[in-house]
Amino acid sequence: MNAPAKDLAASFDALQNSGVVCAPSGLGWIRVAGDDAAAFLHTQLTNAVEDLAPGAARLAGYCSVKGRLQASFLMWRDADGVVLQLSADILPALQKRLSMFVLRAKAKLSDITPAVAVLGVAGPQAAQALAKAGLPAPGAVFATADADGTTVIRVPDAAGQPRWQVVARAERAGEIRTALAGLLADADAALWDWLDVQSGIPRIVTATQEQFVPQMVNFELVGGVNFRKGCYPGQEIVARSQYRGTLKRRMWLVQGDGAVPAPAAEVFRPEDPAQPCGMIVNAAPAPQGGWAALAELKIEAATAACTLQRGRRRADGGRPPLRSAAAGRRPGCRLTRRTLP
Repeated sequence: MNAPAKDLAASFDALQNSGVVCAPSGLGWIRVAGDDAAAFLHTQLTNAVEDLAPGAARLAGYCSVKGRLQASFLMWRDADGVVLQLSADILPALQKRLSMFVLRAKAKLSDITPAVAVLGVAGPQAAQALAKAGLPAPGAVFATADADGTTVIRVPDAAGQPRWQVVARAERAGEIRTALAGLLADADAALWDWLDVQSGIPRIVTATQEQFVPQMVNFELVGGVNFRKGCYPGQEIVARSQYRGTLKRRMWLVQGDGAVPAPAAEVFRPEDPAQPCGMIVNAAPAPQGGWAALAELKIEAATAACTLQRGRRRADGGRPPLRSAAAGRRPGCRLTRRTLP
């Protein structure tokens, strides 16, 4: 995650001028196969799965009975079933837990991570580079296309640039990356982490499991929750939060200086240093220096200056408080909202 600042700055320049290719880190994949794969997942996840057609990807979450996210997924169909992409650190436990509820359904969950490699491509020449490598470049966000066992997914834009994720057989990754490098600059995975933060899509990891109702991390705003699909674990809590208007927390895009905070790091207001007002969801070093993060905050605290603390010491080493990503605003945070096409 901590690429040298000058390397990130150079990669950001390349992103804006032509484009970049990198290997995103920290991801894993579960394939759910069988005649009942989609029907089974439909009863477990926050989004609809039964009507997920080939050529489309969706976000989805898996909640506890208390409506708290245990995992977030990007999911799509391939020739063998439904693929769930999630944070690698929570994959074994999630695969085991979901498998407990299969019962008589004709569905089998398999960890396919060892056989899979992923590349991220972004920038003004990224689509051209994909075409030159013999790969499709779907135009709509969350559209997918396949070519010879490789799936290309259009993921949300970030930093004003289009992005695609290439999911290929592990043995083909080097060949594909070499082909893409003809037009795109090689970049560190930390740049992709920063772009993911800028896109406003949260990723649940071990430290943040059971911390958030989906709306607290804007998951319904980015298309991760379907309120008409029927029951799933925690559905009543999630629906109540939506329709009773009682939500007091949202996710905001923030920036800061010093060391990059870890997921689940607590956020405080200087005037109330003993009581956290929020939590870091995901964070990454920023090309311009410092770091950027998605932070879940009390709505009432989001327009004020905030700091990070670990115990009784500030995590930013005494540097300025978290600041808005929007130039010209007073110190604070900016709500990250995305409207899907």
